[in-house]
Amino acid sequence: MQNLDSIGTQIRKFREEAEIPLRKLAALLDIDQSTLSKIERDERRTNVQMIEQIARIFKADKDKLLVSFYSDVVMYEIQKEKAFSEILQVAEAKIEYQRTKTKKLK
Repeated sequence: MQNLDSIGTQIRKFREEAEIPLRKLAALLDIDQSTLSKIERDERRTNVQMIEQIARIFKADKDKLLVSFYSDVVMYEIQKEKAFSEILQVAEAKIEYQRTKTKKLK
C-alpha cells in the first residue's frame, strides 16, 4: 500500500519512532535543526541526497522513500492546476515515449 504522508511527515515519524531528537538527526544529516524542523512540517523541501541518507540512517526502503519524495515534488508543482489528472497522464505518456525512443537509439 502506498504511503500518502508527505516525505517530511515520514521523516518525522521515523525520527520519533527511533526516539532520536531533532538536533541529533539534523547533525547526522549535516543540516541546521531549524531546516530539519521545516522539512518535517512541509515548509521546506528536501533533496535526493538527504532521502538516501534518511534511508541509510533508518534502514528504510530507499526506493519507496524516493517514490514518496518525487510524488511530493510533482504534487506541489501541479496541485492547483484544474487539469492535474490530464497533466499526469500526458507526462506518463511522454516518459514512455522517451524511453522507447532512447531504446531504439541504442
